Amino acid sequence: MLLTTGQAAEELGFAVTTFRRLIHADLLRGLSQRGVRVMTPLSVVQALSARRHAPVHQIDAPEIAVLRVDAAQPAHDDDRDWIGFAATLSPDHLVKALRGWWRCDAASVAAGGVLPVTLSGYVVAVLTGLQRWEKNFAGKHAFPEARLAGYVTDLAAPTTVITSDLDGDRRLAELLLGTRLASHSGGAIAYVTTNTATTG
Repeated sequence: MLLTTGQAAEELGFAVTTFRRLIHADLLRGLSQRGVRVMTPLSVVQALSARRHAPVHQIDAPEIAVLRVDAAQPAHDDDRDWIGFAATLSPDHLVKALRGWWRCDAASVAAGGVLPVTLSGYVVAVLTGLQRWEKNFAGKHAFPEARLAGYVTDLAAPTTVITSDLDGDRRLAELLLGTRLASHSGGAIAYVTTNTATTG
């Protein structure tokens, strides 16, 4: 059974634009065209609906930042060709597209030790190596030494690519990639409490 974009979005409780971001980021397999309409298999929508929530309580920090992005678009910068996420980008292009420039409290981002990247509420990439940052004339920050721990190539399966050899990076990528992670912010960076801290 095939669903229109509107039907798929309704099944997931999404706005149509939210579901379209997943399509534009090449994160869904098995799509087909019916005239001008993009059709999504019901099985893909059911798989997206069944994605587990990110187990952020397993992260050793009381709070982590979350980078909320759109599907990749060409960037007009000297240091990168793209901004945002697409499953078809190479790891080198991805890390450059995701490591800056964002309005954020850079020290808080670094303190979390990990930066999950979400698109439409799903973790599609994980960045680490956030200890050093730069600030530009517009007051936005970038993390020039950020590492891409891994990213998603098919969200429904999910299929992931681990791109770091470091055990800590691999653990975080395997923990978070393909999961749902809700966050709320007026900008690109949101902050999520992990509830790691014990209460007395």
